[in-house]
Amino acid sequence: MEGSGEQPGPQPPQPGDHRIGDGDFVVLKREDVFKAVQVQRRKKVTFEKQWFYLDNVIGHSYGTTFEVTSGGSLQPTKKKEEPTPETKEAGTDNRNIVDDGKSQKLTQDDIKALKDKGIKGEEIVQQLIENSTTFRDKTEFAQDKYIKKKKKKYEAIVTVVKPTTRILSIMYYAREPGKINHMRYDTLAQMLTLGNIRAGNKMIVMETCAGLVLGAMMERMGGFGSIIQLYPGGGPVRAATTCFGFPKSFLSGLYEFPLNKVDSLLKGTFSAEMLSSELKDSASVEESNGTLEEKQTPEQENEDSMAEAPESTHPKEQETMESVSQDPEYKDPKERGSKKDYIQEKQRRQEEQRRRQLEAAALLSERNADGLIVASRFHPTPLLLSLLDFVAPSRPFVVYCQYKEPLLECYTKLRERGGVINLRLSETWLRNYQVLPDRSHPKLLMSGGGGYLLSGFTVTMDNLKADPGLKSNSSTLELRKTEEPAAKKRKCPESDS
Repeated sequence: MEGSGEQPGPQPPQPGDHRIGDGDFVVLKREDVFKAVQVQRRKKVTFEKQWFYLDNVIGHSYGTTFEVTSGGSLQPTKKKEEPTPETKEAGTDNRNIVDDGKSQKLTQDDIKALKDKGIKGEEIVQQLIENSTTFRDKTEFAQDKYIKKKKKKYEAIVTVVKPTTRILSIMYYAREPGKINHMRYDTLAQMLTLGNIRAGNKMIVMETCAGLVLGAMMERMGGFGSIIQLYPGGGPVRAATTCFGFPKSFLSGLYEFPLNKVDSLLKGTFSAEMLSSELKDSASVEESNGTLEEKQTPEQENEDSMAEAPESTHPKEQETMESVSQDPEYKDPKERGSKKDYIQEKQRRQEEQRRRQLEAAALLSERNADGLIVASRFHPTPLLLSLLDFVAPSRPFVVYCQYKEPLLECYTKLRERGGVINLRLSETWLRNYQVLPDRSHPKLLMSGGGGYLLSGFTVTMDNLKADPGLKSNSSTLELRKTEEPAAKKRKCPESDS
């Protein structure tokens, strides 16, 4: 092996390797700001008022820090050695420093000229320090704070990290908390712990948190076991689940079932025709919207494997074909063929969805789930009372709600219903701390609330009311219990002394 002073270039990603590959989902990090994106070549990404391309991150390890250079390209940065405290010149206090705006000799025009010359942000920060008349009079802590502030403003540094439950939950809670029902990341961790989420489980989840709870469960189960997701409306929302970038093997144990069919499944009136009728109705609507004149033939079923393009490509193809044909009544055979392929692909997906929903119905009918997680914007009481019938005895369940009052009502209903023990309504309290040498203290700003959790365990229901024999035996036991204290109340006759 020949020695050279140059740094080795990025290695091609291998299966199972912790390197970034084309098409992977990553999270961009800068200070405390995160953004989830998919790595694609020649795709412009905007992050923190800067745009760049992610071509150069392919082949590098997760956690690598890049600097945005001219032209929007990313270059990996080298580790810098921080100066020792002995080399720093610092003042004793800041009492004589006046913020009059005249301490900096460089003007905004000078800084803009430096940027136009292509000078890096590190050199700009160094020149700002050298041209500041009050920098050396500041204390060591104030100098560090000044440097950190200027680096954040002028240095274009981006770190590419691997998406995890903690990172994505922090990102959603900071950027779009309404999409996850204001669920804080520590509350999500409590849900996973109280729900006993582990590999090999058979879990039921009902959530409207953009798929964040579902993705957290899938990450903890590691592709082993099965998850049945109940969804309202036309289909499940899994925007956050996609950001995890799970392999296809993880999706084999993921099932989905419509929430409006749960009652029929509990009553025993559910049938496959109920799903097929809905799929046929949706297919007929799409067929009428697509103005398809010819019916699908059985010979065209072999073309299903070839139509794997995303749905968004169909309108683009239709627009280009319509622009070529000048006669509005004329239809090119290729155009009709593309519409046929599109309808066939939709029908194939609907048939696959129907098959997976039937498998989910069979799993739910066994009524032996290992746990239940509910985190939705709907009222939790009717959801929990109906879904608990699918959970096996001695299994945990966790319900999340942004507010306390719905969970109090749910708590009361569960106590009246029975079949549950160890009911607990809790709220986690979180406060961040700054941990630095000689200045560790709680941060001034903290979260006001991260939601409430209702947890417990299922047990076998009491069947004394249903069995008259057991009822008679229980009545005799109660009579004996009532008669027993009466003998203890007898007073002993006083003896004459």
